[in-house]
Amino acid sequence: MKTIKGPGLFLAQFAGDEAPFNSWDGITRWAAEVGYKGVQVPVWDARLVDLDQLATSDTYRDEWVGTARDNGVEITDLSTHILGQLVAVHPAYDAWVDGFAPPEVQGKPAARQEWASERIRTALSASQKLGIGQHVTFSGGLVWPFVYPFPQRPQGLVDTAFDELAARWRPILDHAEECGVDVCYEIHPMEDLHDGVTFEMFLERLDGHARCNMLYDPSHYVLQCLDYLDNLDLYAERIKMFHVKDAEFNPTGRQGVYGGYQPWVNRAGRFRSPGDGQVDFGAIFSKLAAMDFDGWAVVEWECALKHPEDGAREGAQFVRDHIIRVTPHAFDDFASGDIDEATNRKMLGLDT
Repeated sequence: MKTIKGPGLFLAQFAGDEAPFNSWDGITRWAAEVGYKGVQVPVWDARLVDLDQLATSDTYRDEWVGTARDNGVEITDLSTHILGQLVAVHPAYDAWVDGFAPPEVQGKPAARQEWASERIRTALSASQKLGIGQHVTFSGGLVWPFVYPFPQRPQGLVDTAFDELAARWRPILDHAEECGVDVCYEIHPMEDLHDGVTFEMFLERLDGHARCNMLYDPSHYVLQCLDYLDNLDLYAERIKMFHVKDAEFNPTGRQGVYGGYQPWVNRAGRFRSPGDGQVDFGAIFSKLAAMDFDGWAVVEWECALKHPEDGAREGAQFVRDHIIRVTPHAFDDFASGDIDEATNRKMLGLDT
């Protein structure tokens, strides 16, 4: 068994235009001050990192890592969530997600896809240079608009979508193999990989690619009414990353899973700060410890009610309180004896 590393903090929800959240030095210093040992970095945010230099310049990389270390945190992993989103976009969402890409590829879906794919490959190369063996992203979604259709989907529509999704990701995953880095898809609504079944459909088309893995975030499973503890048992070998994010689902006679197009605070299902929702994190941390999870517990703060800075500070303590320092031996070892095959056989009645 292994003791989970942590607490870590995903910086995407905290980066901003005001100090200390507008610079790498400021945000890492703040993260350490509120109790974090590591930070997960959104590589698309130029206020925090220059991805090209991180992948190519030893000097820049050493200085960047050194700043974080001097401030009291290490790099847990790199994130390309919004870049992964652009690898596969249904035309209904083109205008919506174009802002994730630079002006020169906006309005050009094929060019935008190639740009995003190349940025992910660069981030994987940077992960390799950093000595980090896992990386988080989204899968994107080609068939999400048809997730709950009427009229029924045309025969073969889902198969065609997943065939194409796998074809777009295979070269990226092959590059991940060259880098020795696991690609961990956050299983998430709007992405075609939104539950275990869809992950399996994707993995099958990739011939079980070793670098195709999962980030485990129970909050998204609570809102789908999916058994998030069973999910750990089912996918233990593929779960390489972990977001500590809480959620609650309180259906009424007026709304349920789909939320009635309401803002977050008025939905039946909503994200909460760690400890304020319905997720059984005690059971999750126990299962992760027992299954030899060798990663970080990273707080992804999203809450419909609480101030983010309060959520961050409380989240660090929450993770510290839940990390299990695993035992090096069984509690009843004191009563065990040395191995003696003759005695064992005699106890079993095999030798008289």
